[in-house]
Amino acid sequence: MSGIEHLANLLHVQREAFLAEPEPTLAVRLDRLARLERLLRENRAAFAQAIDSDFAGRSPSETALLEFFPSLQGITHARRHLKRWIRDERRHVSIWFQPGRARVRYQPLGVAGIIVPWNYPLFLAIGPLTAALAAGNRALLKLSEFTPAFSALFAERVAAYFAADELAVVQGGVEVAQAFAALPFDHLLFTGSTAVGRQVMRTAADALVPLTLELGGKSPVLIAPGFDLELAARRIAMAKLLNAGQTCVAPDYVLLPQGTEAAFAAAVKKAATVLYGDGRTADYTSIINARQHARLCGLLEDARAAGARCLPLFEGRGDLGARRLMPQLLLDVPLDSRIMQEEIFGPLLPVISYADTDAAIRFINARERPLALYVFDNDRRRVEQVIAATRSGGVTVNDCMLHVAQDDLPFGGVGASGMGHYHGREGFITFSKLRPIFRQSRFNALPLLAAPYGARARRLLRLMLGD
Repeated sequence: MSGIEHLANLLHVQREAFLAEPEPTLAVRLDRLARLERLLRENRAAFAQAIDSDFAGRSPSETALLEFFPSLQGITHARRHLKRWIRDERRHVSIWFQPGRARVRYQPLGVAGIIVPWNYPLFLAIGPLTAALAAGNRALLKLSEFTPAFSALFAERVAAYFAADELAVVQGGVEVAQAFAALPFDHLLFTGSTAVGRQVMRTAADALVPLTLELGGKSPVLIAPGFDLELAARRIAMAKLLNAGQTCVAPDYVLLPQGTEAAFAAAVKKAATVLYGDGRTADYTSIINARQHARLCGLLEDARAAGARCLPLFEGRGDLGARRLMPQLLLDVPLDSRIMQEEIFGPLLPVISYADTDAAIRFINARERPLALYVFDNDRRRVEQVIAATRSGGVTVNDCMLHVAQDDLPFGGVGASGMGHYHGREGFITFSKLRPIFRQSRFNALPLLAAPYGARARRLLRLMLGD
């Protein structure tokens, strides 16, 4: 059986299983979530080791913080609230249709497809999977070919906890991914780059598959006048250097008041040194592969050739070995350079100065809508001004990335950074059909409006229309 035929067979098996059990009970869903949690807890060390191998250097502590912790928290949140989520919801009925009753039933869609990227191979599989299973669906996961050790291990271990008609894992390269995206899923969630997201959307359109796209973009940091630069620098450095910047919501560039560039640069370098010393530590993550390393070096060289000043954030020689890339702050960056046009996805951070808040807002709005916006400001009125005047997938005020870790907040992009949401109840809704149900009463007023339309019907219509 070919790889594509195997994909179609997996989907068929899951769809048949779903049709045999179209509305799994609360107990069944909780059992699936409990098994998902056991999968993580019982294989934590092995999964972390596989991810470390794929990156050629990623701290198990960082994997625990960025992948296991949010995954387990998300499962716990879903298990705690699922009983309430699955209840039918009563809705208002207009006086003209009473005493009829209206409600919404949250029904599973069927079989969900989830395409997982390489940067957080565990969390970005478990997050959407938690939502899909909580909503009562079956699921197929396509894992990244750029994390082969983790993908192979995860596929093997999933099979020990779930039947293939509940959850199955697919591996393979670009051709498999394209065939996967073309399957007639009941919902498809893709996490990855904007460019590939466009291709996935075109492919899914042929089968009218509904989509959630979690993309990236250039997430800005706006530091307001008077804000503590040391504090901002510490928090920005931590967020930017986690996973060596290979995070879809990592700060992509910083906007700060004119005249504060030198002080901010010194503060960021100090913060980076406190976090990782000279960078030759197991705590500092490597770039995933040689291709991505070369891409980032190309961005840096292009910016330097265009006139940007590059400030290394660690002391010593620039070569950190094992694909570890020296983090750099970039000053005086030409706005037409590649690093200001493309999502960076690495430990390079351009700094742009602005004259006033309105100018900073115009700068943000002149670009495609980002996945995240970070505002460092103690003036609540000005913070609200920035939030009201801009659009982004999410916002964190006075820190970075923390909105993603809140299980009761939806996560998703807008425009070029994606569409749709998951996490928490919004994830449950994404993978559910909100099915409206109206129950007519034996006695009701609608016969008064039936043809032939006499004087009584016309009087009633005038009353209904407010004439």
